[in-house]
Amino acid sequence: MNPSVDIDIAIAGGGPVGMALAAMLLARGVDASRIALIDAKSIETATQDPRSIALSYGSRQLLEQIHAWPATASAITEIHVSRRGSLGRTLIHAQDYGLPALGYVARYGDVVQALAQALENSGIASYRPVAVIDRQAADSHISLSLTEGQRITAKLLIQAEGGVFSDQAARQVQRDYAQHAIVATVHSNAPLAGRAFERFTDEGPLALLPQHDAYSLVWCVSPENKDRLLALSDMEFLQALQVAFGQRVGNFIHIGKRNSYALGLNAKPESFARTISIGNAAQTLHPVAGQGLNLGLRDAMVLARLLAHELSQHTESDLKGRDDTHSTGSTDHPSEDDISHTNCYTTKQVNALIAQFTQQRRMDRSATVGLTDVMARIFASSPEASFTQNLLGLSLGMIDMAPSAKRALAEQMMFGVR
Repeated sequence: MNPSVDIDIAIAGGGPVGMALAAMLLARGVDASRIALIDAKSIETATQDPRSIALSYGSRQLLEQIHAWPATASAITEIHVSRRGSLGRTLIHAQDYGLPALGYVARYGDVVQALAQALENSGIASYRPVAVIDRQAADSHISLSLTEGQRITAKLLIQAEGGVFSDQAARQVQRDYAQHAIVATVHSNAPLAGRAFERFTDEGPLALLPQHDAYSLVWCVSPENKDRLLALSDMEFLQALQVAFGQRVGNFIHIGKRNSYALGLNAKPESFARTISIGNAAQTLHPVAGQGLNLGLRDAMVLARLLAHELSQHTESDLKGRDDTHSTGSTDHPSEDDISHTNCYTTKQVNALIAQFTQQRRMDRSATVGLTDVMARIFASSPEASFTQNLLGLSLGMIDMAPSAKRALAEQMMFGVR
């Protein structure tokens, strides 16, 4: 077995949220030698991932601060929210808020590539492609066993590897929406530049997100309809999509490879000693409103601030202790083992840090989870002409006529609760 590596922060999960946390820590002055990044995929594999992801304007600000904004991202300048078969709708414009865009659409692999370049030559220990297969917490550290035989001893584990809903263990808050998302790239003959669509149907939301000269499609349907739609030919699928969406972008003329995944809410993971969960590891959301990654990046921002402050406090304490030793004229200088022991968090300090992080993230997480859950469960899963669907159409019309309500919705989607 390879020798153990002793660090301060082990980040399990080297996707966008885990990598962003590492870069944010560096930007706040944390020494790279105190951080390790662990992921089951190689960077080469991750950068080839063709999935499209939604990034809010607030997420762009966060990624630009760490020099990791993907240049290939496509801007969303308008969002059109409607209910199929209803007159009610809401239209949100970026210009109403003095911003260049409400959000962006980027390929997952491009986001990973931008973050990888930001971390290149940083000195952070990177373990890829390996996974954590066991963890054991002690009074002063947590020990991680990796698939390639390495062992890492850290003061704190950040769990940033969430996976998808269907592969996750149940958490304290779990809801199966009985929906699957069909995702693909689709072309139309009359695209509207910069306009994204969120259209509610009786089976779930149907989103079209502008990406270059095409749209990224996220179509939420029942499991039975998912199987039927995936079995259709490309032409038959485009016809079904046309019926569900309408003619707002003209006729759909081409569809790329189709994939699907089950949808559910899975939040509030079980606590584990010396461990903090962020991103999908803390809360897996329905894709309606595209808030999953954005919420995870805000998790990383708050955690980076708290960790950088805590580590700087330890460093100052260590230096003061050594200065005090020298000032007394003592010849008993602290050994490396003594310094290492001084640096490590006590269980009390770690618990206080976790409590502080949880408290600071409570409002944003609750608001975002609540918003996506209501939109997916109540409005998107009720039959057409039902009371809730009629209420949705009315609500969308009222929001469009109430600037304060529209602003609140837009700011939640762009920045979260701050």
